[in-house]
This record gives sequence, structure tokens and C-alpha cells, in this order.
Amino acid sequence: MSGVRLEQVEKRFNGGTPGAAAVDGVTLHVPEGEFAVLVGPSGCGKTTVLRMIAGLEAPSAGRIVINGRDVTDLPPRERDIAMVFQNYALYPHLSVRENIAFGLRMRRVDPVEAARRVDQVSEALAIGELLERRPAQLSGGQRQRVALARAIVREPTVFLFDEPLSNLDAQVRAQARAELVRLHRRLGTTMLYVTHDQVEAMTMAQRVAVMHRGRLEQVAPPLDVYRAPATLFVAGFVGSPPINRFEGRVLADGRAQLFDGAVRQRVAAALAERATLAVRPEHVRLVAEGEGARAEVTLVESLGPETIVHVRLAGGDEARVRLTTAEAPAVGRAVGIALTGPEALVFDAAGRLAGRGLP
Repeated sequence: MSGVRLEQVEKRFNGGTPGAAAVDGVTLHVPEGEFAVLVGPSGCGKTTVLRMIAGLEAPSAGRIVINGRDVTDLPPRERDIAMVFQNYALYPHLSVRENIAFGLRMRRVDPVEAARRVDQVSEALAIGELLERRPAQLSGGQRQRVALARAIVREPTVFLFDEPLSNLDAQVRAQARAELVRLHRRLGTTMLYVTHDQVEAMTMAQRVAVMHRGRLEQVAPPLDVYRAPATLFVAGFVGSPPINRFEGRVLADGRAQLFDGAVRQRVAAALAERATLAVRPEHVRLVAEGEGARAEVTLVESLGPETIVHVRLAGGDEARVRLTTAEAPAVGRAVGIALTGPEALVFDAAGRLAGRGLP
């Protein structure tokens, strides 16, 4: 099976017990040619997974297979991978050309072939005019392109990216994301990208793998993760502003009554005693005072084409509503809120998706 495959991979540091594993039983297949993104909060194990694929960390258990070959015990140089780190690690005393060609020289690639590859990749990344400069003469975005070029020029079967854009400012990061996506389309090479930034994950990936506390919570295309999160953690982690949550309990007839302050909703679902109703801000509507649940506007965040309105419910809890700028009410105004039924998500007491939609 081509691509990258992890089979029940674990990593325990300092002889830790299985329950304290940094990576706990991760099974993942990234098909050949796919751009997959591992995303999750700091400390969830995503970088450790990437380092084990690269051979920089040895797994405590499980297997790692690259393009059908078991590489679990192979050193990094025998895995045919290239890795781009958060720290670009360019050699300050070498020119851009020499930095890009360094790996080829270490592998004793013919100098004529090496020069051809350097010229080709530098042209593709629009850094041809920078080849004679030193890293200190480059901007952060240019250094990032040089680090990418150094990896691409090796023509590996798999690219691994460990938060390579985190040192860039917002505008350059947006440009770099678009460049990476275009680069993947042109090369068609398997790419595995690690980030804690959900925007990067949603905009770049063909599939997203969400990690939490060393485990994979969900692996799916970006929009599937957003629209149908498998767990309450995924629902809360993916999406900005965050999803609204309303806690509740199950009625005797098996239908759940979810509540948060004055919000009351019934959901047809087989649930445990406790349940959580989760609704995206764009699926909450502001209605006239006296309709829906009573609330007061506490904050209005104008983002240009849209506005995020924060409201405090009668019971003291808060919710967020996504509106167009023209619809935004004033702070302090009394309003009502109503939930849009079909998009509501219901999670059981263990945080697993149990149903969706309101009757």
C-alpha cells in the first residue's frame, strides 16, 4: 500500500506506562499523493508522530510503513523523506544556492544535475534572484521558501512539515499557505503537515487528522470535520468563533431536553443521562425580544463582511452569533435567540456524536 501508514503506533517517554503515552495507539493511512494535516493543541502528540515517521524518534510500539516498506527501525537517511521544521535551520555562512544544494552534495549527486535541480526549484518558488544572498539578507518569508526549496530539491517520496509557517506574519502566512497548496498540486507528492492552527488545516488539507491527548479523534476531509465532528472535542477545537454548547439531561421518554439558562430544546436521540447540544454561531438566529430565549447583547465584534455578536442568556451563560454587519444590534440591547434545527449536534455524556437536528 503506497503512501504513509501507521499501525497502532505508540510513544512513551522515560519508560512511561501505556496510560501516559505521548502517542497512544495511532493508526493512520495517508495515501500516495495526498496532502494530509495533523492538527491539535500543543502537547497532543502530533509533532511526536511526525518525528517518528521521519525516524527522529523511535516508536515504543507499532509499525511505520512508507510506500509498502517497513521503516520502523530504519535511520532517517534510508526513509526517502524530506522534513521542513518550524526553525528553518539555514546555514548562515552559505549562500541560498549552497543551502539548497547542501543535501544533494552530501548525497554525492552529480554537480551538473544538482545545479539543474537548484535552478528549477528556485524558479518554481520565485527565489531565483536570491541565490547568491546569505540567510541574514532574507526576510522570514524568503527564508521559509529557501527551506522548502532545500527539501523539494531532494525529490523525496514523502514531505513532512512541522509547523513551517508559524514564524511568519499573518499576510505572509496566507501567501505561503497558497504556495504550498499549489506546490502540492504541481508535484503530486505525499505531504504530511503538522500544525496547531485550524485555519491552516482547513484551508490546506485534503484530509484532516485531529489529535487530542495522544489519540486520533477524527480523520476526514476538512468540511466533514467542521459539519459532522465525531466528538465534542473536535466540535470545540475546529471552527472560529468556537461552537456554542448547551448542557442538558434526558427526559423519561428518551428524548433529551437540552438547556443553558433559558434555552430549551428537545432532541430525538438515544443518549445517556447527560447530553450536550452544540450549535455553530452561524446556526443561531437573533429574534425579537420575547421570542426564543431571552438574552442581552454584551459584545459586538465587527470583522468587515461579518459580525460576531456575543449574548448573555437569562441563566448567565453566553453564546455567539454570526451575522452580516448590517444586522448587528447595539451592545446592551435585549434580544431573543433561536437555534436552526437541522445543523444542531448532540453529544452524549462521553463526548461522542449521538445525533443531529432538532425536531
